[in-house]
Parts: sequence; structure tokens; C-alpha cells
Amino acid sequence: MTAPKEQLLLLLYNVAIKACKEAKETIVQKDYGQAHKHLLKAQEVLLELMITLDQNIPISEHLTKLYDYFIDQLIEANVKKDAAPVDQVLTFLIELRDTWAEAAKKARTGGAAVPAATTAAPSAASSASAHG
Repeated sequence: MTAPKEQLLLLLYNVAIKACKEAKETIVQKDYGQAHKHLLKAQEVLLELMITLDQNIPISEHLTKLYDYFIDQLIEANVKKDAAPVDQVLTFLIELRDTWAEAAKKARTGGAAVPAATTAAPSAASSASAHG
């Protein structure tokens, strides 16, 4: 039995968010070994999100660039032992996750398109099939 792709997408976002929160916490505690582990986990999830994108959907190009930027920020956080880049990624990941969740909810109920939470976040109209 498999979960619907919307649930899998939200699960991936939740794993990335948790890893970023744990990375931030361990950077603040100066436990850089654990921070490294959590940052790598978040990067792995972002790579998974990138490879699941359907590149035939226009928003996929933008999401690819955004995920790539997030990975760069997490690498910077790891190298510089700085929580600030993690904070930035975390803010966007939470916003994206919430937007995808709302889009999935609207799609299930046949509701109207969800306005994007930010210019970086997808709308319901474009999110339905961006992640393949």
C-alpha cells in the first residue's frame, strides 16, 4: 500500500523541516558533528524533492532553482557553523509545505486555486502535478 503523492510530498517537507530545526539547535549548542548530520539529512531530502519534479511543468524549473539555493544555504551553514542560513531555509520550507498542504486540500475538495504564500511558493493551479 502506498500513500498518495501529496502525502509523500508533505512527508518529505516535514522531514526536511525537522532536520533543519535539529541542525539549527545543534549549531547553537556548538554540537557541530550532530549539526552536520542533520544538515546532510535536509540536503538529501531537498535532492529527493528535486528529482521528483516533473520538468514538463513550468513551475518545476523555479522549484529546482529554489531547492538548489536551499542546498547551497545549508552547505554554507555547515561550513561556517552558522544557524542564520538554516533559519532562512526553514522559513521557506515551512511556507512551501503549508502552501502544498493547502493546495492538496483544495484539490481534494474541488476548491478554488490557493494564492501563493510568497512569490517562491507554488499555487494550487501549478502544484497539482509539479512533483511527479
